[in-house]
Amino acid sequence: MIRYIIKRLLYLIPVILCVSFLVFALMDLTPGSIVDSMIPSDATPEMKQAILEQYDMDKPMLYRYAKYMYHFVQGDLGKSDISGESILNMYLTRLPNTLLLAVTSLFIAALLAIPMGIRAARHAGTLTDTLTTVVTLIGMSMPAFWLGLILLFIFSFQLRWFPAGGNMGFVSYILPSVCNGLNMMAGTTRQTRSAMLEVLNADFLRTARAKGVPERRVIWKHALGNAMIPILTTLGGNLSTAMAGSVVIESVFAWPGVGRLTAEAIMSRDTKLACGAVIMTTILYVVMMLLIDLAYAFVDPRIKARYVRAKKVRRRAVS
Repeated sequence: MIRYIIKRLLYLIPVILCVSFLVFALMDLTPGSIVDSMIPSDATPEMKQAILEQYDMDKPMLYRYAKYMYHFVQGDLGKSDISGESILNMYLTRLPNTLLLAVTSLFIAALLAIPMGIRAARHAGTLTDTLTTVVTLIGMSMPAFWLGLILLFIFSFQLRWFPAGGNMGFVSYILPSVCNGLNMMAGTTRQTRSAMLEVLNADFLRTARAKGVPERRVIWKHALGNAMIPILTTLGGNLSTAMAGSVVIESVFAWPGVGRLTAEAIMSRDTKLACGAVIMTTILYVVMMLLIDLAYAFVDPRIKARYVRAKKVRRRAVS
């Protein structure tokens, strides 16, 4: 298990290198730069050259990338070219808002998706299954920004129940969480239905029913427990994506999270801030997916037994 964790964490090195280089390359290819808004219209050529030299914009992209990564390996993400603030502090300030929004969205998605998927699987081929399929298809086909705008129009501008944006307390979480949770719910419902269909007719369920186990316990403990791996994968992937920052939803609801921070950095051509935010997001995403993989061992005893067996084999080989 420990070797597996170390191996997965070492994969972060090439991933960070590739992601950071792509960010620098794409920002360099994008028309305009951060110094365009800093150079006054009446600036002399000497003033323009001084500003370019201050931000290393007179140097090749590879030089600026190598300089940034040199400081990064020393634990320094740098400072924003726009505000001059520490990029790490800016990211950590926004991160709690994104984490709370992600967890709330996941709770809403799981609360709706798992019961709907189980019910659709138990009534496969009936009207209930058909309606569930239609709802999930609509949810998967509906763009997040469109759903967010609809929610804002109805509940913020028409009914005035919730604020239109920002983080002003508990009520501010409701609309973005519902929007994000409904997007997660569609795919999770389909995955739950598919996973449950594979185990509902298994022999061990018939044995449990023959022993007199209540149907509710058969479904929610035995069947769902054996179908939990693909469901956990779907929920974990959704959670990782949400924790990494949903740019669309955070932009629509003006949510002060890391997704909106990244979008603002790209729009303002702040390459250092954009690269630092993407690197931190990549690390967070990879670590979250690693934790989900490790959670499989607690959900499925067969996976845990595989880790234990591999450890015993290595001990025998050493001895």
